[in-house]
Amino acid sequence: MANCSFFTDNVNLLVKLRSFVRFDRCLALACSVFATVAFSAQPMLQDKQWNHGSADCAVNKDPAIEVHSYSSTSYILRQNKCQSFEAPFMYLLIGEDSALLLDTGATADAVAFPLYETVNALVGEKHLLVVHSHGHRDHIAADPQFDNREGVTLVTAGGSGNLETLGIMNWPDGEGRIDLGGRELRVIPVPGHQEESIAIYDPETQWLLTGDTVYPGLIYVKNWDDYRMSIARLARFASANDVSMVLGAHIEVTHRQGEYYPVGTSYQPEEAPLPINPATLSLMHTELEKLPKANEVELARLRIIPMNLMQRTLTDFARWMMK
Repeated sequence: MANCSFFTDNVNLLVKLRSFVRFDRCLALACSVFATVAFSAQPMLQDKQWNHGSADCAVNKDPAIEVHSYSSTSYILRQNKCQSFEAPFMYLLIGEDSALLLDTGATADAVAFPLYETVNALVGEKHLLVVHSHGHRDHIAADPQFDNREGVTLVTAGGSGNLETLGIMNWPDGEGRIDLGGRELRVIPVPGHQEESIAIYDPETQWLLTGDTVYPGLIYVKNWDDYRMSIARLARFASANDVSMVLGAHIEVTHRQGEYYPVGTSYQPEEAPLPINPATLSLMHTELEKLPKANEVELARLRIIPMNLMQRTLTDFARWMMK
């Protein structure tokens, strides 16, 4: 593994890792830690401290939607954790002719969660295309705010027109394109967490937007084989293209190695950074290739967890209810 000689030479560090973990797994974890520490690209996002909820939400004064302006054409939005413990991130990319919004958050109520008004104020008169990283409720709940709006095309997650709109002719091995006018996005199929999961690459920022497929937290995998192939696909893409950072849809881990927040918490002080080093994709691929059968994988700032039968059944039922 590149840049890992420091760890192979340092026996003292490796012996501190848990003794029951195989040496190769230890080495991959150590290299992952090194990659995270060494990652310094785009420090504005790497050092960004997001609104992270409150221990007592009754006194929380943060807006329903935090808007981070990376540039005048690239925005990251985060939902208030006191409104939804999921606190999903959404991404707004604006081209010369149109704009794209990736995901619509976890709350439908336009008064409590004015997503359409917020996005419309940023986009202005340009056409807006709304797509989804996948179809779980915390990524689609505000869809009704955009439905039947003039100048808005809402692509339902997993809908019949989804692949056509995204330009994907061969799922999951093909690749789609979305032209916003002087800003052409690339769409990569990444099933595994959910059947219709996609990632989006933006050449302007060099962001790779991965939804719930890769993010700093607990990544639940519905279909193990699909997920392994999707991570291999992303690793190849990141190797062949200029990717500045991987940006997912949540933060569920602190800045301390292996320390995750309790599920359902409304307060997350000391969060890990949102960006993930693109080199992590290669590490994920290496570890997943060792595990043809579903098993947990631990890397710096993320843990891959296969869904059990009950979890898979519940997600299937939720998908059926949304149809």
